[in-house]
Amino acid sequence: MNMKWNLQHSYSSLPNKLFSFQSPIPVKSPKLVLFNHELAQSIDLEVSDNELDKLSQVLGGNVLPENSKPLAQAYAGHQFGNFTILGDGRAILIGEQLTNSQKLFDIQLKGSGRTPYSRGGDGRATLKSMLREYLISEAMYHLGISSSRSLAVVASGETVQREWENDGAILTRVAKSHIRVGTFEFAYQYLSLEEQKELTVYVIKRHYPELEGSKNPALELLKKVMEKQAELISDWMRVGFIHGVMNTDNVSIAGETIDYGPCAFMNVYDPGTVFSSIDTAGRYAFGNQPKITHWNLSRLAIALLPQIDEDQDKAVKTAQETLNQFPDIYESKYLQLMRNKLGLIGEEPQDKALVEDLLNIMNQMKADYTNTFASLTSGEFSENELFENDRFQDWYLNWIQRATKNGQTLEAAQKTMALHNPIYIPRNHKVEEALFQATENNDYSIFHEMLKVMKTPYQFNENFTAYQFPALEGDNGYQTFCGT
Repeated sequence: MNMKWNLQHSYSSLPNKLFSFQSPIPVKSPKLVLFNHELAQSIDLEVSDNELDKLSQVLGGNVLPENSKPLAQAYAGHQFGNFTILGDGRAILIGEQLTNSQKLFDIQLKGSGRTPYSRGGDGRATLKSMLREYLISEAMYHLGISSSRSLAVVASGETVQREWENDGAILTRVAKSHIRVGTFEFAYQYLSLEEQKELTVYVIKRHYPELEGSKNPALELLKKVMEKQAELISDWMRVGFIHGVMNTDNVSIAGETIDYGPCAFMNVYDPGTVFSSIDTAGRYAFGNQPKITHWNLSRLAIALLPQIDEDQDKAVKTAQETLNQFPDIYESKYLQLMRNKLGLIGEEPQDKALVEDLLNIMNQMKADYTNTFASLTSGEFSENELFENDRFQDWYLNWIQRATKNGQTLEAAQKTMALHNPIYIPRNHKVEEALFQATENNDYSIFHEMLKVMKTPYQFNENFTAYQFPALEGDNGYQTFCGT
């Protein structure tokens, strides 16, 4: 098979408690359903069309690439606040693809069968949930948000039992790495201090080489991950994305969005929005995402305490002082993104109030988050209760005054806004329609059209107007599910 893999296996150089060598479990009749040629090219994986059938054997887990050393990673996690020992229960890392530019990317098969960490699970994944991850992760990438990506979906030819019988599938996921906050929590519990330091040195070398040689590597790593998470979550808030299950095992040390389970996008602006069926208390509601990130980072800080200082009291004091900076770091990044959404130049004391006033009005009027900002960007206001509201009219005049400050024209402000306000997001009802047609009728036409729409989410296309609006009945009763 003339496929250009350049697989490395640096993760297996870490202490062996952090992983178990494990091959994927072969499936009955793997068939390639989706393949991301553009992503393959970007990681220098060359595949010709006449090899796609052979590729289904590899990405289905039946045939291993040459020189692969498949393994499942061990990690822990706080799931809805409760500490649990976990690990890759249905995923196998087949290696790290080294690109021509010397960048490493994990190549992981998700849904590839049982591992030592499956905890009674079947190790498999449904076609529907793998298609969802493919669609949403690619949408996030094209929205400009740091994310794992999807290289392929292979139908397994087998069924998977969840609430009912489903078609099975394997997703090939590409990420900077799959190292999580939960990886450090696991190391803190089960590895010696020297082994914990090995993990920190490895992560710094792989993801943050600028920190090499630091006087206090663990502390500097904590600061860097805080910054990356602040950037990521503020970007989620910018587009109305709700992850749905922000457990510490789903928090990437590299600052990518990973583990797309019950995720969805908010239509009507409401910070209390929850779609995940397992988040019954709203812990991971849209508006809670920043403070949950702060909490998750505190778990990372605890795991790093022995490395931060030999004196426990000093370590706690230093870590707490560092963590206390997160709200300000996040607010600064978030406020700048919201300034961009409103086309504001520079910083003014009233900017925060201007943003909050608009969001409060939108919440009160049950306005669509994406379309409100899109209307402000285009200057085209449909007949809408929001735009006719007196509070909005007053806000609008204040915004015009602020946006045209410092000699900026409104047109210039709107050019900035156009770069930060998507016209299209994966609307929940369209996602469900695409998944239903694909899995129930083997009709991928809507799915492929959605992928096409989401490749240019900031550019209006008159052929895609159906993707601009939420369902007529709204999101009442809409739920998303984990897939495990």
